[in-house]
Amino acid sequence: MASVRKASYYSMKVPQRPGSGAQLLAVLKAAKVNLLAFTGFPAGGGAQVDFVPQDNAKFVQAARKAKLRISARKAVFLAQGEDRAGALTQIFGKLAKARINVVALNAVTAGKRRYGAMFWVKPKDVAKASRLLRAR
Repeated sequence: MASVRKASYYSMKVPQRPGSGAQLLAVLKAAKVNLLAFTGFPAGGGAQVDFVPQDNAKFVQAARKAKLRISARKAVFLAQGEDRAGALTQIFGKLAKARINVVALNAVTAGKRRYGAMFWVKPKDVAKASRLLRAR
């Protein structure tokens, strides 16, 4: 099975305009904040962006300094493994058997036969999913 870990993420709403994401990333780069993942999608006439920082405290400090209106910390799962047909089948099969619904997912091949994925479950299911997947 792939390695799965629980991580923290923060979200915020931004305008649906060219350059909005680039500005956010530039602020974080200047503060030397490394992101494990970053995703965005349309939401309510604008967009929502989600940040998964390597160092939560450093991210929060940079966001506050830049006056970014980020959400409270929430949980996300990160999976990494060897890219092959059905790579996520074992993870999602375990969750399905435990009746835990995956509410959102982003996955991508990373080259050199590797893949990465981030996925979300309902807050009430985070602890159970963590135990089931041995995610730390």
